[in-house]
Amino acid sequence: MSDWTSLWYVWLILLTLFLLLLCGLSASCVRFCCRRKRLPVETFPRHPCDLAGIGIDSDSTAHSTVT
Repeated sequence: MSDWTSLWYVWLILLTLFLLLLCGLSASCVRFCCRRKRLPVETFPRHPCDLAGIGIDSDSTAHSTVT
């Protein structure tokens, strides 16, 4: 059986896995904190008023009674 200190590539693989795990955890924490501080956004913005337009051509009875 070989000595663990002479297997440098095993330690390199373990260190790489540990760093990837640490980066993933820190990215998740940052994402969670940013999502928590963000203000809620309305999906449909409210409009202050609605306008209704009625088209009247020159042949309509409403136009002829006004003029």
